Amino acid sequence: MRTRLLAALAPAAAVLLASACSSASGASGTGSGSPPSAAIVAVGAENEYADVISQVGGRYIKAAAIMSNPATDPHTFEASAQVAREVSAAQLVVQNGLGYDTFMKTIENAAPDSQRKVIVVQNLLGLPDSTANPHLWYQPGTMTAVANAVATGLSALQPAHASYFKANAAAFASSLTAWTSAIAAFKAKYPGTPVATTEPVADYMLQAAGADNLTPIAFQLDIMNGTDPSAQNAAAERSLLTGHKVKVLVYNQQVTDSLTQSFIQLARQNGIPVVGVYETMPAPGYDY
Repeated sequence: MRTRLLAALAPAAAVLLASACSSASGASGTGSGSPPSAAIVAVGAENEYADVISQVGGRYIKAAAIMSNPATDPHTFEASAQVAREVSAAQLVVQNGLGYDTFMKTIENAAPDSQRKVIVVQNLLGLPDSTANPHLWYQPGTMTAVANAVATGLSALQPAHASYFKANAAAFASSLTAWTSAIAAFKAKYPGTPVATTEPVADYMLQAAGADNLTPIAFQLDIMNGTDPSAQNAAAERSLLTGHKVKVLVYNQQVTDSLTQSFIQLARQNGIPVVGVYETMPAPGYDY
């Protein structure tokens, strides 16, 4: 039962991160109906942020997602001239920070606009540059803070609709209750459940669920950054699976290579459930 319950939490994140945005740069989420001609132009560096902008802005927003293709590695994304134009034209921008989307700052500096509202989630959460795990949207509480900041930014741009934006932000926060309640319930019932991961993509959610991630953080960061892990850390990861020391292996389904696949295969050979998660939202038909 413990294994089944933990395995249910990680797919829940994939569902929460599934995209209502299109899978190309310029994907928009404009709430219900068509936006008015004076709609605020906004950009989310990642499509999960663009989706939150859309939910808060509703009919008064025209939001675009820069990184939204689940077939690409966000860590190696290179901005095009089209991306530069979109970001330069935006009145409100949400970006992650922590080195995950540095191209955004480069574009903003090249096209300064004192009226542009820029929300850097790293700064919003008060995180230092030394924070190792940039996947902040998996942390319960992050997106509520983002939604509130978006509501404040949009209200500054269109004060007449401030109460509308605030109400939408509150509705968004309420929509996450089922997820956060499930995480809290699991933590209370199954504290310290041992898990293994290939990358730190879902680590914040696993930590919130009280799971004990036994994979060395150096191994996770090496895989995330496309660097070969040390022989010692690779051996430690294999031992977690062959020794049945963990209940599940969580891996980054969006970016895999032969090394990652070898650990997935090893887990399955040893009867360890394998759960894939995504960095950007993976498919149309869902929202955060």
